[in-house]
Amino acid sequence: MTTLTHRGRRPEVGRNSEKKPDSEEDAAADRDLPDGDPDDSKDIRLTLMEEVLLLGLKDKEGYTSFWNDCISSGLRGGILIELALRGRIHLEPLSIRKKRLLERKVLLKSDTPTGDVLLDETLRHIKATESAETVQTWIELLTGETWNPFKLQYQLRNVRERIAKALVEKGILTTEKQNFLLFDMTTHPISNATEKQRLVKKLQESMLERWVNDPNRMDRRTLALLVLAHSSDVLENVFSSLADDKYDVAMNRTKDLLDMDPEVEAAKARGAEMIWAVLAAFNKS
Repeated sequence: MTTLTHRGRRPEVGRNSEKKPDSEEDAAADRDLPDGDPDDSKDIRLTLMEEVLLLGLKDKEGYTSFWNDCISSGLRGGILIELALRGRIHLEPLSIRKKRLLERKVLLKSDTPTGDVLLDETLRHIKATESAETVQTWIELLTGETWNPFKLQYQLRNVRERIAKALVEKGILTTEKQNFLLFDMTTHPISNATEKQRLVKKLQESMLERWVNDPNRMDRRTLALLVLAHSSDVLENVFSSLADDKYDVAMNRTKDLLDMDPEVEAAKARGAEMIWAVLAAFNKS
């Protein structure tokens, strides 16, 4: 796992009494994906992984920074959170022996397909494991960072390219070939900037005009995206366009949010446990 650090200051410039069948619950969770943000686009629904990659891409060049060694594991963390928000996986219940987030195993709640290739591949991996694994272990396995050759089968391959192709299909990116002296590389410049602008605006407003000073009152997907943008080292891209005074406010509030104790915050809101568990995993890396 790569070590994640906080970004510095920029340079001068309910349970129902009658339980629904799993398939009905899953369908409802998928329909309700964008929860609570009135500015969310109803025409294009993006997964958390697609949003993180979009934030990390250079608009015209169509690739992420060559120096960013965090985004691969950050995208895997996004897959786990997305599956949890869709009601497919959850953390095992608290027990006397397993109280901390990073000690609790990831359990399969439903294997109903989501319709997303990466999410469904991960679901199959989680279902196929003989013994359940923790959040941190799953991020490592999905990234391929394991010394156990028998567990290399759980690695998700070509994740960035597959996410980029999904964004091409949604009309947000395009595909080009660029020559870098010794090799050709497929790139994905942004062809429709509206969605990225919406994402940036949403995250900026969550730290400024709509700041609530309480993560439990935040929209869960917004909270998850802030955690993943930090973990993937693309948070600077979100706030870089702000004036210096607003930039400082937004970054300080984000730092305060990410410095909160995941154990304490997860105990306050069970629906966000996976978000805080992923943050705890990256804080430990």
